[in-house]
Amino acid sequence: MRRSITAGGQVNSMTLVRGLWKLLVGVKDALVLLAMLIFFSLLFVALSVKPNSVTPTSGALVVDLSGSLVEQPADADPLSLLSGNAGVAREHRLRDVERSLETAAISNNVKAIVLDLDAFTGGSQAAVAAAAAAVDKARAAGKPVLAYATGYSDDGYQLASHATEIWLNPLGAVLLTGPGGEHLYYKGLLDKLGVTTKIYRVGEFKSAVEPYIRSDQSPAARAANQALADALWASWRSNVLAARPKAQLADYIAHPDAVALAAHGNMANAALKAKLVDHLGDRNAFNARVASLAGDADGGGINKYRAIPLDRWAASHPEKTGGSPIGVLTIAGTIVDGKAPAGTAGGETISGLLLDELARNRIKALVVRVDSPGGSVMASEQIRSAIMQAKARNLPVVVSMGGVAASGGYWVSTPADKIFADPATVTGSIGVFGIIPTFQGSLAKLGLTADGVKTTPLSGEPDVLRGTSPQFDIMLQASIEDIYARFTTLVSQSRKLPIARVRQIAEGRVWAASSAKQLGLVDAYGSVDDAIAEAAKMAKVDPAGATPLYIEKQPSAWKQMVKSFFTPDRSADDPSARDPWSRIAAKPDQLLLRALADARSILGGPAIQVRCLECESNVPPATPRDISIEQSLLAWLAH
Repeated sequence: MRRSITAGGQVNSMTLVRGLWKLLVGVKDALVLLAMLIFFSLLFVALSVKPNSVTPTSGALVVDLSGSLVEQPADADPLSLLSGNAGVAREHRLRDVERSLETAAISNNVKAIVLDLDAFTGGSQAAVAAAAAAVDKARAAGKPVLAYATGYSDDGYQLASHATEIWLNPLGAVLLTGPGGEHLYYKGLLDKLGVTTKIYRVGEFKSAVEPYIRSDQSPAARAANQALADALWASWRSNVLAARPKAQLADYIAHPDAVALAAHGNMANAALKAKLVDHLGDRNAFNARVASLAGDADGGGINKYRAIPLDRWAASHPEKTGGSPIGVLTIAGTIVDGKAPAGTAGGETISGLLLDELARNRIKALVVRVDSPGGSVMASEQIRSAIMQAKARNLPVVVSMGGVAASGGYWVSTPADKIFADPATVTGSIGVFGIIPTFQGSLAKLGLTADGVKTTPLSGEPDVLRGTSPQFDIMLQASIEDIYARFTTLVSQSRKLPIARVRQIAEGRVWAASSAKQLGLVDAYGSVDDAIAEAAKMAKVDPAGATPLYIEKQPSAWKQMVKSFFTPDRSADDPSARDPWSRIAAKPDQLLLRALADARSILGGPAIQVRCLECESNVPPATPRDISIEQSLLAWLAH
C-alpha cells in the first residue's frame, strides 16, 4: 500500500511538473506575441506618419487592385496571421474603390487614373461592373484612365475595357474563358470509404447536395447551371461591348485556337489586332506614358510618375456624414449562427447592430446590402426578424443585391419594399437541405461494430455509427419541408406572387438577376446608390440630402495593423499573379482547395441549411478563411 501511495505521489508530482512547464511555455509564447504586437504597432505608426509627408498633392491616382474586390473585407484572426495559418489574400472594399474614383473624377489634383490590374484576382461580376461604372464617371468627367496588366482574364478585362487606354505587356495575353468549369463529386470516394451520406432536402434543383450522392450532375442541375452560366456570360459581353464597341470579341472568344495560329502564337499581338487592347508595352513604357499626363515623380528617377496611392486618397476622402441618414446594413459572406467578424454574416452580430441602431432613432429608411450565398436557417431568420423591426417602425426597407443574394441571402431580402440588383447578381436558390454522414460502412471495413440501448426512438440520434433511424429521418425531412413551406410563403407574401407560382420558380433553382427580374424576384436593376436614393424618396427625404449611415462593426485598429503587415501582396512576391498562363495552371489547385473547404464547411455547419454552394462556384472567393487543413491535405496528395 505504501508503495502504491509513493508511486501515486510520484505520478502526481510529474503531472504537476508537466503542467507547470506547459504554463511557463504558454506565458513565454504570450510574451513573445505581445512583444511582436508592440513592435509592429510602433513600426506601423512610424510608417503611417512618414509617407504622408511625401505623398504628392497632385498626380495620377493609382488604383492598385492586387488581390480581390469584395463587398466587405474579412476581419482575419491576428493569431492565425501571425502563425501563418490563415489563407488570406489582399482585399479591397468595393465602396472605397467607387468613392475614390468618383472623388478623383472631380478633383483638379488628379491628372489621370491608373488601373493597375497586374495582380487582380477578381471579384463577383456585379462588383466588377459597379467599379467599372465608377470608371465611366471618371471618363465622363474628362479624366484619362489607363489600365495595365501583364495578362488579363475575365474580371480584369471587364474592368479594363472601361479605361481610356488599355495597355498589355508584349509577353502577355488576354485570356477570356467565361463562367463555367468542373465541380468535384465525392460519391465514389465516399463509397470506397464506406461513408453513407443521408440527404434531406426540398427542391429539384437544390444541387448543393449532389456531390455527396452522385458522381455527376443531374440533368436538372446541368440545365439550371448552364442557363445561369449563359446568362452571366451574356451580361459580361454586354458590359464589355458597351464600353468597347470596336473590340472583335466574338471571333476572339469563339475561335481562340485560330486566333493564336494567325498571330503565330503571339497572343499580345492577337489582342492588339482584335482591338481588345490599345498599346503593347512593358512597365517602363506605360510609366512614361502616365508621366506625360501626371508629371514626373518629385524624387526623379527613370520613367517614374507622380503617384497618389489609393489607400491614401481614400483616407483623405472619407465617406460623407451629416444630412438625412439612410441606414445601410451590410450582410456579406456566409450566414452563420451567433457572432462573427466582418466578412461573415453572424446572425447575432448583424441583428444586434441593426437593433442597436434602431434604438437610436436616427435613420429615416433602411437599405439592406446583401452579398451572401446564405447558410444557417436560424441565423437568416434572426436577421430577417431584426429587419422586420425596422418595418414595424414604418421605415422603408430597400434591398440592394451585390454579387450573390441567394438561399439565406434571399431569405433576409424578403422584408424589402423594393429589391435592386445588378443583371449579373446570382439570386434565387429558394430551397432547403440537410446532410448527415454516417459511418457504419467505414466501421465494417475495419472490423468494428457499434451497439447500445435506447430509452426513446431518438436516443443516440443521429446515430452516425449504425445509421440514422427511420423515425429520425422522417422527423428531419418533415422539419425541412416545413422550413421550405415557410420560405416560399415569405417569398409569396413579399413579392405578392401566388404560392403556386413561387413553387414553380423556387425548387432551389439559381437565377441570374437578368432572369430573376422577369420572374418577379427582383424589381429593378441598380446600384446601392440607386437603392439609397429610392429609400430616401420612400421616406419623403430629398435624395440629394440623403447620406448613407453604414450599420456595420468597424474592425479594430490593431487588427488592421496586423493584417496590413501579414497579408501577402501577390504582386510583390508571386510572379504567377501577373502571368495569365500561370493563373490558368493554378486553377486545378484552387478548385480542389475550394471543394475541400466547401465540404468541410457544409458538413460542419448546421443540420438544416438555406445555402447555395452552386452560387459560390460562380463567384470568386471573397472571404479569406483558415484553409490550412485543406492546404495540408493538398500538399499531401501532391506528394
